[in-house]
Amino acid sequence: MAMDPVCRMMVDEESMEWTVDHKGKVYHFCSRGCGEEFQENPEFFLAGGISRNSHCSCCGP
Repeated sequence: MAMDPVCRMMVDEESMEWTVDHKGKVYHFCSRGCGEEFQENPEFFLAGGISRNSHCSCCGP
């Protein structure tokens, strides 16, 4: 299991299709939205920032 750095949801690296390679490390995401948000500001999320958007089922209303 890995933690989505945007919404902090635990995801299974084996089954998740949304990944981003950042500086040689692969990060796994619960959704395309979290992956895209990470790509816009990876250092924010790697420093512990949390998404305030509701673009995925785990983060949304």
